[in-house]
Amino acid sequence: MDRRTTLAMAGATLLSPAAALAETAPRLAPDRELMVPVPGGRAYVRINGDLAGPRPPVVMVHGGPGGSHGAFLPALPLARDRAVILYDQLDCGLSEKPGDPANWRVPRFVEELEAIRAALGVDRWHVLGHSWGGTVALEYAARQPEALVSLVLQGPLISTRAWMADAATLRAKLPADVQAALTACEGASPPPVAACTAAVDAFYARFWRLRPAPQWAIDYEQAHGLKLAANLYNHMWGPNEFRATGTLKDYDGEPLLKRVAAPTLFLIGDSDEVTPETARRFTAETPGARLEIIAGAAHRTQSDQPEVYNAALSAWLAGHDPK
Repeated sequence: MDRRTTLAMAGATLLSPAAALAETAPRLAPDRELMVPVPGGRAYVRINGDLAGPRPPVVMVHGGPGGSHGAFLPALPLARDRAVILYDQLDCGLSEKPGDPANWRVPRFVEELEAIRAALGVDRWHVLGHSWGGTVALEYAARQPEALVSLVLQGPLISTRAWMADAATLRAKLPADVQAALTACEGASPPPVAACTAAVDAFYARFWRLRPAPQWAIDYEQAHGLKLAANLYNHMWGPNEFRATGTLKDYDGEPLLKRVAAPTLFLIGDSDEVTPETARRFTAETPGARLEIIAGAAHRTQSDQPEVYNAALSAWLAGHDPK
């Protein structure tokens, strides 16, 4: 089953509710923050809301590899209803950075998530994984089903094969000169770096993020030194979103989909790096799963349409809380 969410536009001269929310900072300060021992080091964890409240918390697993909890700042209004747990994976964001490639393995990232649950004393929780975080969340669902209330896979990396196929489909939608530049940049004699950067940025502008980040989000990330951990990204993935040369180049989690026992939501933007066709296939392969497609959003759905994103996610979580 899939459902497409659209925005009701009152008029072209009016600021949409989503745009208004994007310009207004949520309450960014955490109610609690701590460094949690995980395999390989300590991970930064922050909590908004009451962990002892009546509704199970939601933990959000950031993408990358090498991203940070800053990606989920637009989702903090969800803490009005339940605790929202954000964290930085080891070597990312505010977590410790041992810089040891031995830690950069899928099983260790799964163990890291479970270590956080145990440290916080959480019995069961909703788990949301975005992009590469979807890989971690799917693997976690297959290994720790008793800890899950529900699973949300947002623009997820389920298999590198599928991701690369989608990337090729999306590249074909770019202007011919941009496509030619991307091809040349992957050749033996690439053009200047600036030309390659511009071509990659053109891809990101269509399929990664449609709206510029609000100033409050930029200020938060700069104040906390949050930026992509390029060493981790390059080691596990590669030079950009559509060239997989790292340790994940042969990753295939698609067989795990049929093993997911928890209620599962696939959530994408209509201009996401995960295409609707691929998301529908994954949904069909996952028992009882549902697909939500948010209009006017790319891969950073929570940033492009924060109000619609939060409403859809809030409804899903509430609908699957224990009665």
